[in-house]
Amino acid sequence: MSNAVRHTKGPAALRVRWADGVLRIGAWDTDPEPPWFPSESADLGEEEDGRGLGLVQACSQVWGWQPLARFGNRGKFVWCELATA
Repeated sequence: MSNAVRHTKGPAALRVRWADGVLRIGAWDTDPEPPWFPSESADLGEEEDGRGLGLVQACSQVWGWQPLARFGNRGKFVWCELATA
C-alpha cells in the first residue's frame, strides 16, 4: 500500500479478506505498470526502499499482480496470501 501512495497519482485501495484459513491482502493503484521487483542478486541491505515485494514474497505462500480497471481508472492489483501455520 505504501508504494501505491508514494509512487502513483490518483486513488488507491486496500482489500483484506479471510476465508478458509487464508488471509488474502491486496492493494490496487492507478499505475498499470507491473510492480518493480529487485533481482535476486541485488544487495538491499543498505537501501532505504525497494524491499517491499521481497518481504511479501518471503512471508507469503503465493503472491501476484494483475492489470485491471476500477471506477474507470486503469491500474493494477498486487496481492498475496498468508495461510495459518
